[in-house]
Amino acid sequence: MATIKAHEADRALARPDPAFRLFLFYGPDAGLISERAAALARSSVDDPQDAFQLIRMDGDDVASDPLKLVDEANTIGLFGGRRAIRVSPTSRPLIAAVEPLLATPSQDAIVIIEAGDLQKSNPLRTACERARTALAVPCYGDAARDLGAIVDEMARAAGKSIDRSTRDLLTSLLGGDRQTSRQEIDKLILYAGSDAALTAAHVEAVVGDTAQREQAGVVDAVFAGRLPSLDLALAKLAGEGLDQGVLLGAILRHTLALLKAKLAIEGGKPPREAVGAMRLPYPRIAAAEAALNAWPAAKLRDAVTILGTAMLAVRRDGDMGRPIAARALWTLSRMGGRSRG
Repeated sequence: MATIKAHEADRALARPDPAFRLFLFYGPDAGLISERAAALARSSVDDPQDAFQLIRMDGDDVASDPLKLVDEANTIGLFGGRRAIRVSPTSRPLIAAVEPLLATPSQDAIVIIEAGDLQKSNPLRTACERARTALAVPCYGDAARDLGAIVDEMARAAGKSIDRSTRDLLTSLLGGDRQTSRQEIDKLILYAGSDAALTAAHVEAVVGDTAQREQAGVVDAVFAGRLPSLDLALAKLAGEGLDQGVLLGAILRHTLALLKAKLAIEGGKPPREAVGAMRLPYPRIAAAEAALNAWPAAKLRDAVTILGTAMLAVRRDGDMGRPIAARALWTLSRMGGRSRG
């Protein structure tokens, strides 16, 4: 059996065991899955630009005709050398295509499968974890320390410096998807131009969004039952001129995400995976975990109803939008306080 934990993935992929002929990348972080799959594919062939060495296959096509993957994996390359087959993500099951390769691994090609957030009981994940010639690689959102390392690495590559406080500010604003985080860091470096150092001013201008942060503050205050914090965040947002319908919509989306995560946990999904699927910035992960501990599914459903009713009322009477929204959020905050009581 070849089972590794998320924090062991990079080390295992740096020098993969030659016995592994099939790699399954899965988890909630699609960007990290793509990045790791691409890196493995490049390192598994002599020329990644050669379409005969690095073969790309569509996941939907493979699911429709499982023998396509089996045939490709067992095809002998025209010019010899190493080959890699990279299968794109699909929502359809791939177990029928993978099982023959686990039973009789390809000696000529490495097979790389990109999947979604597979539960422990998923047949594809289970089969790969149990096989001696496959490696199942979990891909979860970057830990704050990992994001810091990525920031340092990209800053150095661009010939720029960044101090610790600026790096901490930047990582607090980045989400859990590695691909998106790298794009944000690239934008920051481009914005800095010829400046030798990345500064907090650069971060605030490119990555920081004051209204968005205050909106997140409202959300977290509501579910933590902190009325004073809620009132302060609402007052700040009033100065930003944020539409009340937009605010309620954002809170409703977060409520639905919490409900989905709560139901997943009740269905046996590990809490860490359920929260990871929400793809929140790191400072908010702890708040989401606390809300999931405090709020039962029934109360989250009540919250969805309250927010939906308030959004409808705001649409009908825009002039009363602010008091309508405030009343709904005070109601939810009191519910949050009782949930913790």
